[in-house]
Amino acid sequence: MTPEVESDAAVPVTFDGLFGWLHPAAGRRGVVLCGTCGFEQMAAHRPWRSLAEGLAAAGCPTLRFDYPGEGDSADPEAARVLACVAAIRRAVQFLRVTAGVTEIVLIGLRLGATFAALAAQDEAVEGFVLLAPVTTGRAYLREMRLRAQTIGRLPDGSVPPHEADSLTVGGFRMETVVLSELATLNLERLERAPARRALLLAPETRTLAARLETLGSTVATGPFPGLAALVGDPIFSDVPAADFARVIAFATAGAGDSGLTRSGTAVGALASPHLTGSGWEEEPVRFARGLFGIRCRPDRADANAPTIVFVSTGMSVHSGWGRQTTDLARRLAAEGIGSFRFDQRGIGDSADRADGRKPLFAADGFADVISAVDQIAGTGGPILLVGGCSGAYAALHALCRDSRVDGALLLNLYCFDWDPDQDLDQVIRQTFGSASTYAALLKRGATWRRLIRGEIRIGAIAAVLARRGIDAAFRRMRRAIRPGPPGGSPARRIAALRRRGAEIRLLYSAGDPGLAALRRHLGRSPGKADGRLGAPVTVVPGVDHNFGSREAQARLAEALHDLLQAVQRSKATRSGTAVSAKPCRVLTLAGRT
Repeated sequence: MTPEVESDAAVPVTFDGLFGWLHPAAGRRGVVLCGTCGFEQMAAHRPWRSLAEGLAAAGCPTLRFDYPGEGDSADPEAARVLACVAAIRRAVQFLRVTAGVTEIVLIGLRLGATFAALAAQDEAVEGFVLLAPVTTGRAYLREMRLRAQTIGRLPDGSVPPHEADSLTVGGFRMETVVLSELATLNLERLERAPARRALLLAPETRTLAARLETLGSTVATGPFPGLAALVGDPIFSDVPAADFARVIAFATAGAGDSGLTRSGTAVGALASPHLTGSGWEEEPVRFARGLFGIRCRPDRADANAPTIVFVSTGMSVHSGWGRQTTDLARRLAAEGIGSFRFDQRGIGDSADRADGRKPLFAADGFADVISAVDQIAGTGGPILLVGGCSGAYAALHALCRDSRVDGALLLNLYCFDWDPDQDLDQVIRQTFGSASTYAALLKRGATWRRLIRGEIRIGAIAAVLARRGIDAAFRRMRRAIRPGPPGGSPARRIAALRRRGAEIRLLYSAGDPGLAALRRHLGRSPGKADGRLGAPVTVVPGVDHNFGSREAQARLAEALHDLLQAVQRSKATRSGTAVSAKPCRVLTLAGRT
């Protein structure tokens, strides 16, 4: 039978422990999108979704999915590279059966193109697109080691220490065994052509194109000017429209009559997608105004156990920086604590914002958090919020407005109230370019040597800092005459939350720019902010803004444990009951493989 196709309606699906999205269409040629891995795919997530939508609109049923150990999929049971290659083969079979397609085109990005080429050695594939493929694993690892030096720097601009037996890029950790697997990859050793037709878009195409042609492929080549914007940074990632248009044209060329009758599963008849693991069960949820999230439940029900809402940090998808939100949610479930991780509008798999702007520090961002709270309200236990930076900002404002929320853990809260006169992109790009950062850099011998040689333009630095100082002065004057936020000053709102019985924990990286707002609003003298919050402000040395390292995640787990205990005590005090003799535990997070 012909699948029931709804316009622009992607469907969350699960198969063989993998999570993905099926973008239905009426054509007989299907497309499997093989994304890249780790930090690059976190950056490319939303543009990759845009490519899937474009392919489906052109008549190709399209499947995008998370590899084992990535996004919302389960952890791999085999070697990581072999598991990713096997996952592509399973995705091809799932699309054939579900959509009833008779032809398959594989589209791979970076490392995903390499995996797809290996998977196509044993799959009948009509067409193959390689987007900046990783030709050799050794070259890829050299590149990733360089990127690790620029992503996740400490607030003072220094590079955090890296362990000798692993490589961490943007919070995504690769252990020794994974590094060894990747080092063996080499597309020049392919034994057969992945497909008879291939499109190769990359900065350099000659060598690989020649190899594919030798194997029997007809190869079209071209540059990939949109690559940097696609995989560079989750906050500034963008759709490479011209490049994707060429990809769609290649994938659909000669596809034939899209109205042919096909044998497949009606979209409406697909089973409700669930994933299960040791102590946890997850299901995708689409809710108010096009929002999307993942509900993670313990396999044993406890009506009094808390539920945690994880709020997106920056533009990171709901699985979190380094996939750490997914990992933490499943560890919590194994301890009997449920959670709900979701994307705010404009992030990940949720709908665009009506104003088309980024959701970071949006005045109405708290409304998305409250909509997420609606999904888990009534479970009986306390409700807590966890968010970092802009996610912490949205969580704080939701906490102030929704009395159902019992507490919040806020990481590197940048500000208590966003100044609408500030340019968001400029603030993000200059977050670590503060006077304190320059002062810290000047303490380094290497920096002094560069100053002596004239390689650092002191005048330019001074001019930048002066302009920032003038701009800040004007903003303060405008704030003085502008109506204040609901609830009054940050100190007054914190006091109101404490009277309500809500618990707040603030966690900062040492030197984080958000500490300036904390001191300005809650007190500069030692202990002043602690007294107003009713708990110490925790400042963690040697961790990056996103708390991406194992040590940083362990400190996060400790802070969350403390918050859970405090909420239990607070609720017990207000209800006049005794605190449970067996309080909730939170596992100290171990590194992922």
